[in-house]
Amino acid sequence: QVQLVESGGGSVQAGGSLRLSCSASVSGYTYNAMAWFRQAPGKEREGVAALWTGGGSTYYAESAKGRFTISRDNAKNTVYLQMNSLKPEDTGMYYCAATPWRPGLTPNPRWLLVKEYDLWGQGTQVTVSS
Repeated sequence: QVQLVESGGGSVQAGGSLRLSCSASVSGYTYNAMAWFRQAPGKEREGVAALWTGGGSTYYAESAKGRFTISRDNAKNTVYLQMNSLKPEDTGMYYCAATPWRPGLTPNPRWLLVKEYDLWGQGTQVTVSS
């Protein structure tokens, strides 16, 4: 069974940076899309950044544009989220998600939606203090 394992969370001051990593437990497994979501206390889980693995297209929430970058190391089957200029409102549990490859899917901004993903990690906490 494939598992996604996140790491890299922590506590930083506003303006700081963090890099989150998400590794799949089974190498060679292919995905159509991989993404990062976050969930603040009392709020719904929301998409932050997504990556279409076929061509590398990326999608970002408005709040993340210009500050966050999603990338992937194919050899390591790992997806990253580089977060710069962090703000207190970025605080939350960050989850990695992936959807196993299947034909007929296409790159588009829907990959920022929770409902599109089958596989989820346990989450890593990010806390940004003012």
